[in-house]
Amino acid sequence: MNFKNKECLLNFIGFLFLVAQCLSMVKGEVHYYEFVLAEKNFTKLCNTTSKLVVNDSIPGPVIRVHKGDTVYVNVHNQGYYGVTIHWHGVKQPRNPWSDGPEYITQCPIKPGSNFTYEVIFSTEEGTLWWHAHSDWTRANVYGAIVILPTIGTTYPFPKPDDEDIIILGSLYSGNFEAELDDDLLYGNDLPHSIGYTINGEPGDFGPCSKETTYRRVVDHGKTYLLRLVNSVVAANMFFAIAEHNFTIVGMDASYIKPITTSYIMISAGQTMDILLTANQTLGHYYIAARQFWSQEVDLNTFNRFNVTAIIEYRGNYTIPLSPSFPSKLPSYKDLTAAMKYSTLFRSLSSKDHPINVPLNITTRMYITVSMANIECKNTTCMATGEEIIIATSVNNISWTNPVPIDILLAYYRNISGVYTTDFPDQPPYYYNFTSSELPDSLDLAELGTKVKVLNYNEAVEIVFQGTNMLGNGYHPMHLHGHSFYVVGSGYGNYNNETEPKNFNLVDPVAVNTFGVPKSGWVAIRFVANNPGVWFWHCHVDRHMTWGMAAVFIVKNGGTTETSIRKPPPHLPPCNVPLKSRVQNNDGSDGKENQTIFI
Repeated sequence: MNFKNKECLLNFIGFLFLVAQCLSMVKGEVHYYEFVLAEKNFTKLCNTTSKLVVNDSIPGPVIRVHKGDTVYVNVHNQGYYGVTIHWHGVKQPRNPWSDGPEYITQCPIKPGSNFTYEVIFSTEEGTLWWHAHSDWTRANVYGAIVILPTIGTTYPFPKPDDEDIIILGSLYSGNFEAELDDDLLYGNDLPHSIGYTINGEPGDFGPCSKETTYRRVVDHGKTYLLRLVNSVVAANMFFAIAEHNFTIVGMDASYIKPITTSYIMISAGQTMDILLTANQTLGHYYIAARQFWSQEVDLNTFNRFNVTAIIEYRGNYTIPLSPSFPSKLPSYKDLTAAMKYSTLFRSLSSKDHPINVPLNITTRMYITVSMANIECKNTTCMATGEEIIIATSVNNISWTNPVPIDILLAYYRNISGVYTTDFPDQPPYYYNFTSSELPDSLDLAELGTKVKVLNYNEAVEIVFQGTNMLGNGYHPMHLHGHSFYVVGSGYGNYNNETEPKNFNLVDPVAVNTFGVPKSGWVAIRFVANNPGVWFWHCHVDRHMTWGMAAVFIVKNGGTTETSIRKPPPHLPPCNVPLKSRVQNNDGSDGKENQTIFI
């Protein structure tokens, strides 16, 4: 048997082992998907470019499961560069190995290779999504996840007549991945999108786009469940449907008390479940979305693209020359409209969908999220002229990935020198964070790969404080491996004596992504009951790339059932120097001093 055949056989045996290991653990059904990543030409806005996509489509395949199911996704990378996939909002109990963020829980899947992710669903019910989590590859590599109620149960609202998926996406010109690499190398501003899409199409207002606008035919009197995903790379979005109100019934795969509205602001990375009743005059109506711009109020060079789709009523009527446009869609800079519903979201908190807000907090953190600068001499950048380049930070730390090894493997195998465990619970100094005038001396951040270590079952409270540093904006913070309760939010500087008196500890919304308002704060709580390495970051990728991110390491509990599972066979290899390829196990899988190869 030649080397290639042996390698194929080992991969197949490893896959069978992974499946066998997990079939004994799952309670729901098991599903299998094949994702093939490859380049394909797409023509959008009159320009044809090659894009890396999954299974030849944008968006990619929809994953459909019931609550509690398990999915195996075999990802084949036929592209030109390494890629990882993240299952956004899926908690992955005890299984950080399949969470996906590049150099956090795995190294990239190299071109010409494959890796099988095991996606374990637990308490999630509703809509989530998957996307690439390596550089900005997720601009074209993304798709929806539909999680139906457990077989034998139903929705906590009247069953809709039908449903549809609405995914908001981004368009970039040319080879924006190469542009991104250059911008990072020379300390320039990062690429800006040239448009947005609904289900992969820019809509009627984009050049060369009218023939491919996404259309949905509806029947008068019927109710539709719209599963809305904001997969836009670097923008929070306003969304509305002309002459129709709709009712929000879920966020981030968790049910909420219904909110009826004429528009919404959906943060980057968020998902919402919306009920739409087709109760208007027979005709054509635009679904429309545009960016909510929260940074410099005087700046007018941001993306003003209005993306559209069309709702078409079935029946006999005169087709209008143009669909109605939503008059209630807020303008780009309408901060009041953006924040209107942030305090209205409440968990359903019913007998069938209970919540459990932690009350006895054991770890408190106060984290500033800010634009910043860093010194070029401390990075790999080759900036010319100014030796200061733009960055972002959390508690004045600008995150940097620990290439060429991921943090999870370093933690599990007790490999030193990859990260430090001194992420601060407080900012290094206090000032008027939301002042309109801040001295330049405050904007210099420190590069670091600093993590926060949490004990198993730690009850954590975090207050994210927005600042006005360098035109700071609205930051949707996303936590991997957990959902969290949003117990409070407000404008200005957080007051730790008065604000907690107004916390909602009865029915706060449970989400995985929530926005920190411009010049304001948001307070969250969660229980660190999922052992592993978990990334948290701003889901505006410009800010994440610049460093608005960090990592929680949740330690093992006292039993096998509360400890990280063994790593799967054939993890994507890391380019570790030869002298670091042999390490000792830290004993977290019960086999101390076992020699392993990275």
